[in-house]
Parts: sequence; structure tokens; C-alpha cells
Amino acid sequence: MSDSFKVFLGALPEVCARDPRRMVLTADAGGRCEVFTWDADARRTRQVTDRPGGTMHCAIDADAYVWWFEEDTDGRGHWWYQPFEGGCRLPGLPGAPAGLPRGLAVTADGTVAAAVATGHGTTSVLVGRRGRAPREVLTTPGPCCLGGITPEGDLLALVGVSDGDAPITVMTATGRVTATLPRPGGPRGRLWCRGFSPRPGRPELLLVHESEDGYQLATWSPRTGLITHDWCGFDTEISARWYPDTREVLVRQDRHGRSLLHRVSLRTRTRHTVPTLAGSLLDAAPRAGGGVHYLWTDTAHPPVLQATDGIPLPDPGFLPHVPGRHTDLWTPTPDGPVHTLLSLPHSACGTDSAAAPASSSVESRPGRPAPGSAALPPAVFLVHGGPADHDRDAYDGVVHSLVASGYAVARVNYRGSTGYGPRWRRAFGAGAGSVGHTQVADLAAVRADLVRRGLVDDRAIALWGVSWGAYLVLLALGSRPELWQAGIAVKPVADWVTAHRMTTPTLRALDVRWFGGTPEEVPERYAFSSPLTYAADVAAPLLVVGAHKDVKCPPEQIRSYLTALTAAGVEHEQLWLDTGHDGYDGATHVAVLRRALTFLRAHLRAPAPAGPSRPPARPGGPRSR
Repeated sequence: MSDSFKVFLGALPEVCARDPRRMVLTADAGGRCEVFTWDADARRTRQVTDRPGGTMHCAIDADAYVWWFEEDTDGRGHWWYQPFEGGCRLPGLPGAPAGLPRGLAVTADGTVAAAVATGHGTTSVLVGRRGRAPREVLTTPGPCCLGGITPEGDLLALVGVSDGDAPITVMTATGRVTATLPRPGGPRGRLWCRGFSPRPGRPELLLVHESEDGYQLATWSPRTGLITHDWCGFDTEISARWYPDTREVLVRQDRHGRSLLHRVSLRTRTRHTVPTLAGSLLDAAPRAGGGVHYLWTDTAHPPVLQATDGIPLPDPGFLPHVPGRHTDLWTPTPDGPVHTLLSLPHSACGTDSAAAPASSSVESRPGRPAPGSAALPPAVFLVHGGPADHDRDAYDGVVHSLVASGYAVARVNYRGSTGYGPRWRRAFGAGAGSVGHTQVADLAAVRADLVRRGLVDDRAIALWGVSWGAYLVLLALGSRPELWQAGIAVKPVADWVTAHRMTTPTLRALDVRWFGGTPEEVPERYAFSSPLTYAADVAAPLLVVGAHKDVKCPPEQIRSYLTALTAAGVEHEQLWLDTGHDGYDGATHVAVLRRALTFLRAHLRAPAPAGPSRPPARPGGPRSR
């Protein structure tokens, strides 16, 4: 792998409301995420930002001014704007307090609303005009984000940050609360805010309602109140956006690791499927006139932008193809089958296997090499984070690097993952004293299934995860040490008690919900689920990556775990990053990927390379398509 490896960033452009051929997006720029404009008429891009730490948040208003959030190393900063063609940058809300970005909305008449986390657990809601000092209309304790604004700028939605559990507050631009959703006696289940209708004169807020067995669209307006549209149900998680000029909604459904698009008319109570290729849609947005722009990918192909209305979109240029065979595996568990996205290298699947459809299922075959055979590939389980997330049939640079190097890759959507409906998410294990162990049991079941089918070498199986996935790596290595030959944990929860005391208020509240109390109230539950408890039992070599500025998985609790490994004589390595938990600096990703691949080559049976050892370099910035 060389230094030319780039962070692969796919983003759907945001279009200007008055001129939909002018767009803004984030894209790769020399290994960093930066803001670009896209002129569809001229088929030309312009790089707007160029900052050492990259720039993640951007927007475009109806007058085609480009907005971006410029932050310091702690993530605190301010909004700036600039004309679409370039020129002087100006403060978007001069005099606004510095903080963390929690949403920005600009109406067609130039009203600007922003939410900023200002510290000490408070969020400020600001309303003003572009380039003028705003007024603070509300300060609320706890983390919140801006959920939308009406076209007239008279109503705002504010959403608590707690995975759909917190209420949604509708308030006026002066800060007066007009509604809190869900209201007492309203529909049971969680609500997610999806923004106000862009049609002027008809304030209507779009929501997603989770019921016992699925998800429905819901709406709220001052005239009707909250309505759940029970006639339009989905069995797995959905996201939704208003069409700009009708009372119709584009629904993107995550289902079993892939995506579906639906066009729903709330007026006629009808629903139609929007045809797309099989795979995952990382984002999708309806456009004026009925067109749809979406970002498509599958495991073998990096993301590409697609438009149903013929408007040219940026082209990333040459895109690599991931070698090998990419397929599915379903493994029984007490709560139903666990779905795994499985990628097998060429050395394990024959000359024509790369053409096998992604939806095909793996079956054991007579005559396959027996477990332990040198002909079987070593395997790496890439364990997703979240845990309210799931692995998709989507491109992943780590999968590409591993498969091209001869490793099989298993991505397991364990119990608690999204994309499989409310019942699967509720099987997470919280409240039953089995946090983490439920997911480890699923990883172990899939491992046994792969070995039984004769697909991987049972003497060469590693775990690799980030954040919550890294926590599961540590817990699996300690609680079931006989199953794994190596482990890589990037920014993990390693010591639940220390992590709980030092992490953010939002995550502390989540811990209390999962475990049914604080470490002082239910110490045995925290101990049972903490990797620190099992540190002395780890038998496989382990690479632990920590971040000095991580507030979600603080460095102190990683150090206590490393101390326990040292005391027990467990073979391990460590790598420390001068970053926070989240980041978009390509150099950091490259450093971790390089170290991890080197670690695997040293501690897992070396595979026979069957292709390029790394994804080809990707040119910086988007290009015309």
C-alpha cells in the first residue's frame, strides 16, 4: 500500500433551490474532506475550502451562496459563506457564539437558522439574516440539532439527540414553543424528524414513526396535529424527504444490507418503487420536476452519482473494481438468522467467481478443502460500530485492501443492527445483562458456520473493529479466546466503568439505559460486559489504536485496559493518534490501515496475493461526468 491511497468520500450534492444546476458537495482533496461547487451547465468544479484538518459541513442557499463550517481542532467554530463563483468569504452569522455545528437552514427569503452546541451541555438556537448578527431565540440544556425550518422562516423544529427517543419541539422564530412531539396520548414508538415541506404557505413537518413491527410515515401541521399514515408501512428502517413541488415523499429503505427507493403520495395514498440497481444507496434526494439524484454503490464498486432527470453530476473519474466474490450468508440464531456480507478472494473461489451476483448465497460444496487446509483463505471479521448501524452491500476501502491481499472478509449484521426491523434491534441484549455478549455470540455463530461450510481456515481468523465494533473485538477476544487468532481494535470501549465516567453526557445516558443503571447501581452488569474483566484471558495478538482527544471512547479507559494486558503478559501492540473519535484526515486513515495490514501479515497465516495490494489512488475532487 502506498501513500497515494485516498480516503474515499462519496457525497450527494446539495442543489440550489432557485438554480438546481448549481450544487455544493464535499469530496476528497489530497486525502482530506473539503467543500466543492459543481456547475452542471459548465460541468466544472471549484474547490471552496482548503484546511489542514478538512471541512465536513456545507450548504447552499437559494441565492447560490455556499456555506461551510470552519472549526478548530476541538470541532468548535463558526459558519462562513461565499458567492458560488468565488470571492471574499464572509461570516455567515457574525457575533454568534463558537460551538459545535448542530444544523443550518436558510430559507428562500434569506432567513437563517442555526443550532450550535456551545458547551456545558447546552445548545443555542440562532435566527437571523445572512451576514448579519443573529438573535438567540432559545438556549436548551442537552444536545439538540435543528430539524428544519418552514419556507417562510416562521416555524422551526428542534430535535433532541438520542436515537429517536427525545421529543421533537416545534417553535416559532421568536422561540415560543407551539408543539412537542410525540404528545401525551399520541402514537407510541419513536419519532424521527425529516424536515418541513418546502411548499410555501402549507407548514407540514415530515416524520418517521417506529411502531412495534415496522415504520410508517407521519406528518404534523398546526391544523391537523400529528398524523401517522398507517396505510404506508415498511418492515425495516426508512429515511424520507419531501419532493420540492408536490405532497409526495421519497422514501429510502435499508433492507438486509441493501437499499430500495419508494415514491409515496400522501394525497392519493399510493406508493411506487423507483427502479435502481441492486446494492446500496448511501443517499437519495428528490428534485424539482420529479427527478431523483442518488449515490449508488455495492461491495465491488465505489460510489457513483446517478440522476434520473438527466442533469450532469460530478464524476469521480477512474474507479477500481474489488476482486473476488461477494455474496451473502445467513446463520441461524435464537432470534432469527444473522445476515453476513461475505467477500472471498480469487484464490478461494475459482476463475469465474468474480462475476457471481452479490445476492447469491454461499453453500457448502462436496469436495471443498477441509477446515485447516492450506487452500482455505484466512478470514477477517470487520465488525461494524454503532451499534445502531449496519454493514451494507457497499464499497469499503478496507474490504478492498483485505480481499486484494488474499483475505476473506465477513461483515456481520449482528443482533441490534439496523436494516432488519424493530424486533432485530430490540434483540440487542440491553436490560438483560448481556450487552455485548449477544453480539459476540452472533460473531461466534457466523465463524462456526463459515468453518462448517469449508469457506475459511479455522486456524487463521481475526477480528477488526472501530468504536463499538472495536469494543466487540476486545470482548470477543477475552470471553471466547479459543476462537480468534488476532485482533485489531480502533478507538474501543475497553473499560466500561472508566468510559462511563469520562465520556459525553449523551453516552452516559445511553449506558444507563442499556445497563439499567449507573456503575454504582449495577456494578455486576458493567463488569460482565467490560473487556477489562477478560483482559487476562486474551490469547491472540492484539493491536489497540487509541486517540488522545477522543471524548466518546476516552484514552484513559484504553490505557487501563493496556495496563491489564501488560500485567497479564498478553502480546499486544498500541498506536496512538493525535485526533478525536471522529475524523476525516486521510493521513490518519492511511496510518491505521498500514499498521493494521502489517500486523495481520505478522500474526495471521500469510495469504497468497491474487491482485493489487491496495485500491488504486483516487484523484482529488470531483470531475465532470
